[in-house]
Amino acid sequence: MLRPGPLGFGLRRRVYTERMAVEAPTTPLDAARIKLDFPILMREVNGMLPAYLDSAASSQKPRQVIDAIVDVYETSYAAVHRAVYTLGERATERYEAARDTVTAFLNAASRREVIFVRNATEGLNLVAYAYGLKFLGPGDVIVSTEMEHHSNLVPWQEVARRTGAELRYVRLTDRGELDTESLEELAGADVKLVAATHVSNSLGTVNDVAAIARWAHDHGAVMVCDGAQAAPHRVVDVQALGCDFYAISGHKMCGPGMGALYGRADLLEAMDPFLTGGGQIAKVTLEGTTWNELPYKFEPGVPPLAEAVGFAAAADYVTRIGLEAIHEHEQVLTAYGWELLSAIPGVNLFGPPPPDRAGILSFTVDGVHAHDVAQILDAEGVCVRAGHHCTQPAMRHFDVVATSRASVYLYNTTDDLDRLAAGVDRVKRTFGV
Repeated sequence: MLRPGPLGFGLRRRVYTERMAVEAPTTPLDAARIKLDFPILMREVNGMLPAYLDSAASSQKPRQVIDAIVDVYETSYAAVHRAVYTLGERATERYEAARDTVTAFLNAASRREVIFVRNATEGLNLVAYAYGLKFLGPGDVIVSTEMEHHSNLVPWQEVARRTGAELRYVRLTDRGELDTESLEELAGADVKLVAATHVSNSLGTVNDVAAIARWAHDHGAVMVCDGAQAAPHRVVDVQALGCDFYAISGHKMCGPGMGALYGRADLLEAMDPFLTGGGQIAKVTLEGTTWNELPYKFEPGVPPLAEAVGFAAAADYVTRIGLEAIHEHEQVLTAYGWELLSAIPGVNLFGPPPPDRAGILSFTVDGVHAHDVAQILDAEGVCVRAGHHCTQPAMRHFDVVATSRASVYLYNTTDDLDRLAAGVDRVKRTFGV
């Protein structure tokens, strides 16, 4: 028999409502019904249904996405762009249709501006190596921030090392927000590139990307945005944001392991390929090579058809449910979770308080290592991330080695957060803190 955990959902909610005086709110989504679309959430883990609170690391996949991937292999699989027989043409059509879906999802001006990559990390590295190494040099300044995921920091360290450019950082405030004064301190520098995240994966901070992009353009720089934590949870319009590059990961938005990089067409045209090989060339002779047109210039090798179709199916899935509704749902859950955890003595939360944050609750428990917190929560069927979340500079800013991180998505309910709070209570009892 499937069961939620040691306490029934109704009993657990009553216990926490009475003990903490926290009322479980309603949200605009029927998350309990949505959860039924996700087969893995209907399977027991450690003898109970999982309260999956780790979508910031990787989201679960709905049946609609799984079925789309299976359908590719059963009806349409062949090497994309490499055959004139019927199956090959069908494969190419489905791959390019997936690009059209992602183009619309991001509201890019043209499908030529959407490059399929493995994930946001590869997209950001593509910009670093194909744009940064070509157009940056000694005396130029690259601006990043102290809250960046390593994927939007380490590549720029490498570009600075190789080119002689200087890498400088926008500082964090004690609330976990960007210090705008430290950004203005860079106004006199020869800034050529600004790299900033849309949403912090470890703090839940939401940055004003449009304002940062305007600042970058006012100073003659291009703006590179890590959108991995934003695109699954809110409407993203790259034209309205005004960024020059925007990278996303499909696996964080109910899709498989694939991503996309949006780039302004004029910048992509001026860049050299990051990787080279078959499919991205117009002509090869023994004396040299000319590149294919966009977007194929940056997509060497046989394209991952099933992953692209699954990525598009995921974009369709969240769009059909409604990204505005998903965002509002997460805002309600985050405020509820923040209130629950804040009511527990010895729990410390990081990042700005609701409502000015994304659906990420990063916390520590006094006297207990984050990994121990996560292991005890796992015994309660609650799945959270523990570690530095690939944001070691941000962790050092707050003088912590690691945090436990609970992150919500469209399939989470207030019951999942009740179980999180009950699990943290057990952590404290177990360690006597």
